[in-house]
Amino acid sequence: MTGAYGLSLTACLRARWDSFAEHRRGATAVEFALIAAPFFFLIFGLLEICLIFIMSNIMEHAVSEASRSLRTGEAQGAGITQAQFREDVCAELIDLLDCDAGLHIDVRTAANFGATPGGVPLDADGEFDDSGFTFQPGAANEIVAVRVFYEWDLITPFISQPLANMSGHKHLLQTSAVFRNEPFGN
Repeated sequence: MTGAYGLSLTACLRARWDSFAEHRRGATAVEFALIAAPFFFLIFGLLEICLIFIMSNIMEHAVSEASRSLRTGEAQGAGITQAQFREDVCAELIDLLDCDAGLHIDVRTAANFGATPGGVPLDADGEFDDSGFTFQPGAANEIVAVRVFYEWDLITPFISQPLANMSGHKHLLQTSAVFRNEPFGN
């Protein structure tokens, strides 16, 4: 069987296939479609990790600044309460974290630096348990441990699933400051 120009059907189909294969229009779109999902997965995952890192650093700075009044005895002399200390921490967070929703503060004295509290206060279900938290700013020369926790809602649900260490697709941010109070009573 021959075509209009005297070519066989096989030769016609081969010529059309070669012509089709030579066209490069749309190749970029196809290549992008193949790599788009892994690319966006990496980009959004990286952004989530960066946000966690930035918020952790902001919390660390806030705890350091707010704890200064405890360390120097200013808070003890003024009779600062847990609510007022919480306000001091929140003021240093520059409205980047919602203090009302997920901020938990534990301030307590310790017999020595090795006896300061550690660990993560999560129960077996991944829920935050602050039932043992207290506010003990300590006296002069006492060792004080300030621990602040924040329940960070992860932004990208599927992508950041490995970052969730709490129930409800949340990541627990935490920072601590352990210091010996200055001899402010002398």
